[in-house]
Order: sequence, then C-alpha cells, then structure tokens
Amino acid sequence: MKKIIKGILVITAITVLSGCTGSVYNKSKNCDYDYLLHPAISISKIIGGCDKL
Repeated sequence: MKKIIKGILVITAITVLSGCTGSVYNKSKNCDYDYLLHPAISISKIIGGCDKL
C-alpha cells in the first residue's frame, strides 16, 4: 500500500512540474531561456543569460 501511495505522489509531482514549464524569448528573438515554475525565478534570467526581455 505504501508503494502505491509513493507512486501516486511521484506521478502527481511529475505532472505538476511538467505542466509549469516553458520558454521565453527576448525582444529580438535571438535568445531564449527555459523556466521550471515561473519566468521570474529562472536561473538563466537571474545570471543575465539573455539581453532585456
């Protein structure tokens, strides 16, 4: 029973996280970065991977 509950939790977590991913392009469309939950907390944006979006 514990294995079934753990399996359901893992599947739910994967489903939620995969539904909250995306990609954002900058204004000139020559650079993009991926984010997991929200574009504002993307590591690429924080370190300045692209120009101004």
